[in-house]
Amino acid sequence: MAQPLPQPTQINIELPAELEAIYSNFAIINHSPSEIVIDFARLLPNIPKARVYARIVMTPLNARLLLKALQDNLAKYEEKFGEIRLPAETGFETQERPIGFKH
Repeated sequence: MAQPLPQPTQINIELPAELEAIYSNFAIINHSPSEIVIDFARLLPNIPKARVYARIVMTPLNARLLLKALQDNLAKYEEKFGEIRLPAETGFETQERPIGFKH
């Protein structure tokens, strides 16, 4: 006889009232065998220094799950608002050192 599937656990997420949203247009990603580290920074035009505002450390498994969640959400975004095109795809190149995420 087959075992019934366990019911998903509902998680209550608390967002503190004083939680500040941080804007980031630059990320530095490093890893070890057991962790992925993502530093979120902000880079401004004509300022050659970026400040890190948040550091997230996660397991490789959770990084893979985050990647999947981002891919799913970006697909839904593009369905609703249209394709997100990268600067190289649009012919729009910013300066020698463009601001923004790189791959």
